[in-house]
Amino acid sequence: MTQATQPQQKGIQLTEAALKHVLALRERQGQDLYLRVGVRQGGCSGMSYMMDFEDPSSVRDNDQVFDYEGFKIICDPKSMLYLYGLVLDYSDAMIGGGFQFTNPNASQSCGCGKSFGV
Repeated sequence: MTQATQPQQKGIQLTEAALKHVLALRERQGQDLYLRVGVRQGGCSGMSYMMDFEDPSSVRDNDQVFDYEGFKIICDPKSMLYLYGLVLDYSDAMIGGGFQFTNPNASQSCGCGKSFGV
């Protein structure tokens, strides 16, 4: 895993590799979008991570907003209970590549790393 952009200063941290990749994905969308990160019930271990781009107008009053060099991540308060301290990384490796979640709150994770339990 590469080093997070601003360790221990934000509830959700991005590595340089993850920031670079989400900026490229956002550019393909052709709009100034935010990345919503959250959790939902399901997955092999009980809860699964979710990420999607959203229009800035969809930010709710109680959402937490994290700014990374002008790129914003938003997270709802319930998800933040499970995600505080999360480090989001990205790898372009042929096997095991993609986004990786390092969650200090997870007591168990599935083999693919996309779901967790607390």
